[in-house]
Amino acid sequence: MTIAPEQSAWFAETFSLIADNVEQAVLGKRHVVELVLATAVSGGHLLLEDAPGTGKTALARAIAQTIHGTSSRIQFTPDLLPGDVTGITVFDQKAGRFEFHAGPVFANIVLADEINRASPKTQSALLEVMEEGNVTTDGVTRPVGNPFLVIATQNPIEQGGTYRLPEAQLDRFTVKTSIGYPDEASTMRILQAVGAPKPQLEGIVGTDTIVAMAELSRGVYVNPLVSDYVMRLVDATRRATEVRLGVSVRGAIALSRLAMTWAAAAGRTYATPDDVRELAVAALAHRLVLEPEAEFDGVTAVAIVNQILLDVPAPRENGVA
Repeated sequence: MTIAPEQSAWFAETFSLIADNVEQAVLGKRHVVELVLATAVSGGHLLLEDAPGTGKTALARAIAQTIHGTSSRIQFTPDLLPGDVTGITVFDQKAGRFEFHAGPVFANIVLADEINRASPKTQSALLEVMEEGNVTTDGVTRPVGNPFLVIATQNPIEQGGTYRLPEAQLDRFTVKTSIGYPDEASTMRILQAVGAPKPQLEGIVGTDTIVAMAELSRGVYVNPLVSDYVMRLVDATRRATEVRLGVSVRGAIALSRLAMTWAAAAGRTYATPDDVRELAVAALAHRLVLEPEAEFDGVTAVAIVNQILLDVPAPRENGVA
């Protein structure tokens, strides 16, 4: 199904209304809010690497309230078990049968706070649910719901008692970004509101609206030249001398899906190379595994992707059929 111009106009208007509402809780971070919403509509998941107190929990809660969805927060700690995330089966003596008690992962918006503090075994409990949207316990597979967005956070400063996320898990995050500290104007607004009751955001759409937007975004036209551009960017990450492991096919698909959603959010029926360029760092950088010598020299994955964007020429056509 190809998205029609009137459908893309509705998509852009709805996307903007949702972003406006969420931005009331996360002041001055419009681009981050839009990136999170695009990730949710694209069916992906988000990794936030940020310092404490930047509004990560407020962001997750605001999105859930805006879409009339459910939200949960999982504080990852070294003693957290996989069953604490997915749920466990308990024997009910009165009923004489086993019953499944759903874990906090059964929600529309799941905030996995400080995910790198849990053991690899517990981290792996998220792998199936992030990829398939299902949880399997005792041979029974249960869907977690739709839409489903995992917002995982990790503290880039304090590394004591943490476990580095394995490459297979990093690859399942569509986007990695940070909220960062607010600007001066936003900080003043926050300080002036200290002591006042916290405003409750009103839901403006339902979860079915997000599902409908996801379906429409899949109808955005992607010119073969744009797909070829994504392929060449991904291939360049694999050939870079500083990189030991480049971007996977999953990463290329994630960037393409994001570009389609980004185009629809702009009211267009087609994706452009500019959509790809704008999203490339957030979608690709965290998937790179650098050579130890490059890391020692201070080279970063973000710098490599930015250099690749300069070196790989973008197609001149804008993606219109």
